[in-house]
Amino acid sequence: VGAATAAPPRMSAAGMGLDGRLPSRESLAARTRTCLQRGEIRNPDVLLVEVPGAFVVVKDFRPRPAWLRQTLGRMLIWRELRAYRALAGHPSVPRLFGRIDAFAFAMEYRPGVRLARSIAGRVPGDLPAALEKAVHAMHDRGVAHLDLRHRSNVLVDGEGAPVLLDFASAVCFRPGGLAARWLLP
Repeated sequence: VGAATAAPPRMSAAGMGLDGRLPSRESLAARTRTCLQRGEIRNPDVLLVEVPGAFVVVKDFRPRPAWLRQTLGRMLIWRELRAYRALAGHPSVPRLFGRIDAFAFAMEYRPGVRLARSIAGRVPGDLPAALEKAVHAMHDRGVAHLDLRHRSNVLVDGEGAPVLLDFASAVCFRPGGLAARWLLP
């Protein structure tokens, strides 16, 4: 989920604004500045939401049909939140701010461009090594992304560093556990 225009300010590490509270469900529509990605039937909408002094990304299953958001939507939100919590502090992963309700959560906005052939020659030569290091650090925390083949799940930020996104397909293992050692290189 990249930014093609001037990037809004990144959220400071000091907090989210709004006295540390997440935007409410009721305020989402008024605070949404753009839809970064309109979800299809089985995917959430990805929204750029303004909070005092910054922007956050909200992944929201609420627009999906009730039967889907109550089943698949809840499961995918739970799975993605689990991965983001396991990856807290990972420099290549946006910071999780928290759950808005059962169908939506907010995370740090990390502007960048999607990894694609069209940006070849405009990224640092060490990007592949940095991406490999980021993936190994993710695996060290017991998380397997399972969807990095989609280049839209990797951004290149303004400094040329990788940003890993969309952990809805991720599986989490106990770091250092038998399954993690066996399955994660």
